[in-house]
Order: sequence, then C-alpha cells, then structure tokens
Amino acid sequence: QLQLVESGGGLVQPGGSLTLSCAASGFTLDYYAIGWYRQAPGKEREGISCISSSGSSTNYADSVKGRFTISIDNAKNTVDLQMNSLKPEDTAVYFCNADAVLGRKNYWGQGTQVTVSS
Repeated sequence: QLQLVESGGGLVQPGGSLTLSCAASGFTLDYYAIGWYRQAPGKEREGISCISSSGSSTNYADSVKGRFTISIDNAKNTVDLQMNSLKPEDTAVYFCNADAVLGRKNYWGQGTQVTVSS
C-alpha cells in the first residue's frame, strides 16, 4: 500500500519543541520532493517547508524560518520537521506531501495535530 504516515504531533507549551516525522511506505522518497503543510481551524492549508529528494535543497515559509528545520533520511525513507520555539499560532494539523520529480504521482498523509498552548 502506497502511503505517507505522519507522527510526532501533540500538545506543547509556547517556546517548546516537537519533531514531526513523515514515513513513506510502498514507494521510495528518492524520486520525490517532500513538503510539510499545515492547516489551522478556519484557515486554508499552507505550505511551510519543502526538501528535495537528495536533501540538497530546502525552503521555508517566512512564518517558520529560523525555527523549523526539515531533513530527509533516505535510508529510513522518512522526512522530519524539527520545530523549535513554538508559538500558539503554530497550532494546526500538519500534513506531509510527496510530489514525484517526474510524472504526476502525489501523495498526502493523514495529518498530525500540533497544539501549542500553556
């Protein structure tokens, strides 16, 4: 079965840290660009970070730049999102997405909830 599964979400206090993980099964991430997105209640889904299949290229939204770090482990077929200095406005459901470098294959995970609150 081809799927992405996110994990690592939870409740954290402002200023705290969490690491989200996105694990691919049924396909290899070697040929996909991976993105992390989030969707807060009542808001549209927004892209916050992405990484190339080799890990050589990364991008971040201004809202998370300097606080979040994306990384890929091709051996484990996973992409992590290290989130530091979390703010209440980071509260959202976080999704990972795999977009094929060649072709039109595109996969979404089911999402993981991150809540930043005291």
